[in-house]
Amino acid sequence: MTDEHGRLKNREDAAEAIRHLGEEDLRYLNRLIVERLKLIAQARSTALMARFHTGDRVGFRTSSGEWKHGVIQRLNQKTASILTDDGQRWNVAPAFLAPAGHLPERRSGRP
Repeated sequence: MTDEHGRLKNREDAAEAIRHLGEEDLRYLNRLIVERLKLIAQARSTALMARFHTGDRVGFRTSSGEWKHGVIQRLNQKTASILTDDGQRWNVAPAFLAPAGHLPERRSGRP
């Protein structure tokens, strides 16, 4: 049903098999899928976190679209603790961090 890379050879066959499963089997399959997705997300986060070290200068965009710049104070399990240039403390997922060399230019007149 899968190739050597773990990809489905034929999605239609898999979909057809799922259509014939009962509720108990579907709940079991759902649990397996959720666990696998969590494992993949954790591995991705760990790989992204490995790009950074305490003391690195980074930037990130806030939910309002504003860029914040600062220094990594601590690497937590899922986030990096950032002390921004304006003295704020943020916990940011590594997927949202940009290394200092990849930050947008600051506009003059703004901190």
